[in-house]
Amino acid sequence: MKYTSFGKTGLRVSQVALGTGNFGTGWGYGADLDACKVVFNAYAEAGGNFIDTADIYQFGQSEGLLGTLLEGRREDFVLATKFTNGAVPNANRLVTGNSRKALVASLEASLKRLKTDRIDIYWAHHPDGVTPAEEIVRGFEDLARAGKILYAGLSNFPAWRLARAVTLAELTRAVPIAAAQFEHSLVHREPEADLFPASHALGLGIVTWSPLGGGMLTGKYRQGETGRAEGFAGRIFQPENSAQRTQILDTVISIAGEFGVSAGQVAIAWAGTHGAVPIIGPRSLTQLTDNLGALSLELSAEQISRLDTVSSLVPSAPARTPVPWAVGDNPRVVA
Repeated sequence: MKYTSFGKTGLRVSQVALGTGNFGTGWGYGADLDACKVVFNAYAEAGGNFIDTADIYQFGQSEGLLGTLLEGRREDFVLATKFTNGAVPNANRLVTGNSRKALVASLEASLKRLKTDRIDIYWAHHPDGVTPAEEIVRGFEDLARAGKILYAGLSNFPAWRLARAVTLAELTRAVPIAAAQFEHSLVHREPEADLFPASHALGLGIVTWSPLGGGMLTGKYRQGETGRAEGFAGRIFQPENSAQRTQILDTVISIAGEFGVSAGQVAIAWAGTHGAVPIIGPRSLTQLTDNLGALSLELSAEQISRLDTVSSLVPSAPARTPVPWAVGDNPRVVA
């Protein structure tokens, strides 16, 4: 396992993070403690040190299982969790969203489940459409001053909200917004238009989720696998529902054949070429072993070009063209 500097922080994190959305069975799809222990230990033995969870994952079970698994080795890992959705079905409106009240209540509950006194990276899981950036930034600052979080991050926020929060934190000398998290894969490249440039320009640590397109890019759904297509109510599954997606998967499988590896390893390796830490979310040791195989895979420039070309986005606006006149010839522009 290689390590990378995380944004402008002093953290050195492993090149892939272990996502624990499958830790627990509260959603009716996932893994029990014994299976999670095998996955967790194997990730740690491979050199992994970055754990990503959320209070909503398996309705709190993910955090609870991690609390047990981290006992005696808490300082060996960068522990990140999220708030916004609450840890139970139909959570009370006062403990959901991004208000300071929800922030504090969620943090205290997560600390108990995780059996720790502080969170290394605390994420707002997504915008709630109500809470202003000023309140989120102030709330993070209060928790940092209390020693309960070390770094703050925003997950699934649009680039303009991300930039505003980072700027507000800088101007008010609050704890910096140190990281951004968002979905990114060969079938979801939209963040390359704004979130990646913004995050790089702002010096943020970048974490990306679903590098396998919810599992589609493994190719297993062509053989009748249901897995993520049904698990989690299909919410994070990317179906093979267009000619382009079929071409993308065909290309991934073709390149996998050139190496003699799985299609999923090619997809994860590609995701790791964008200056981000991809999150893998295995449910079993077999899946983890396959995912980690991507770390020894070095795609050639030609292979990356093939993947980039087949998955390219249609521009959302016409390309800029040079102004056909000099400044002095344009009556609308003062030289």
